[in-house]
Amino acid sequence: MAQFEKATFAGGCFWCMVEPFDRRPGIEEIISGYTGGHTEDPTYEEVCSETTGHVEAVQITFNPDIFPYEQLLEVYWQQIDPTDYEGQFNDRGESYKPVIFYHNEKQKALAEQSKQKLIESGKFNQPIVVEIREAKKFYPAEDYHQDYYKKNSLHYNMYKKGSGRKAFIEENWKKKDKEKLREQLTDIQYKVTQEDATEVPFQNEYWDHEGDGIYVDVVSGEPLFSSRDKYDAGCGWPSFTRPIAQLEENLDTSHGMRRIEVRSSYADSHLGHVFDDGPVAEGGMRYCINSAALKFIPVEELEEKGYGKYKVLFEDK
Repeated sequence: MAQFEKATFAGGCFWCMVEPFDRRPGIEEIISGYTGGHTEDPTYEEVCSETTGHVEAVQITFNPDIFPYEQLLEVYWQQIDPTDYEGQFNDRGESYKPVIFYHNEKQKALAEQSKQKLIESGKFNQPIVVEIREAKKFYPAEDYHQDYYKKNSLHYNMYKKGSGRKAFIEENWKKKDKEKLREQLTDIQYKVTQEDATEVPFQNEYWDHEGDGIYVDVVSGEPLFSSRDKYDAGCGWPSFTRPIAQLEENLDTSHGMRRIEVRSSYADSHLGHVFDDGPVAEGGMRYCINSAALKFIPVEELEEKGYGKYKVLFEDK
């Protein structure tokens, strides 16, 4: 039986702090809420009044054997502006300041080490001001704040962009270590995900692959598609009627064509394109994806590899 632990992070608006963790293997649950203050059972309005001492935060239940606390810290840093102590992006005030709340001495030491590493990297010209504080009682936020990025995706994406967070992340955190990725990926995986290449049809790993499971980003491991939505489109590449996670879509005018490119949200990997010639009964969309951008996780290995919450996709079979 997995031994789950808790991690608590404040990084501005808690809507934006759920999505990047929720897509990682080994994450059992993420709750948006309030912590660090001096009042009991605070409401959203009370916290925003800046009179409670609480900050908006997320509390994560995770399996450290699959996704260690050190990796959670890496994800955390890449969602925030660590030089801004008076809020995050357009959200100003004490309730939006960034804080790492540690639950034990090991977490405290790892948090301090990761902060020092960022300081020594010289990545930012200004001081790194994120506090590292002992965790206090955590109060879950109102229901409408939970999983906001899923329930109100259009407004969430507009907010993330409008607040300045999206642009900051892309500018400061999504510039990948190309050499590291070259070592991690095969030649075709690198060319597809990092250089927007396209595989040869009918000569790739998953075009005719069968079996129950999910397909994840080969770079980050974030879940992308379910085998239950895979079908034979006759095109020679894996085709799906829908994703199981939000993808980024961009207009692609290369090669004299107008197409909609799809990329993974967290790792920004090039995946393929989406067309409107899919099965009408399934919504009419065809996600035409390069095998080299994917890694398949069989249903019987979902729990072991940290994707247990996706087993629900196969429960009625």
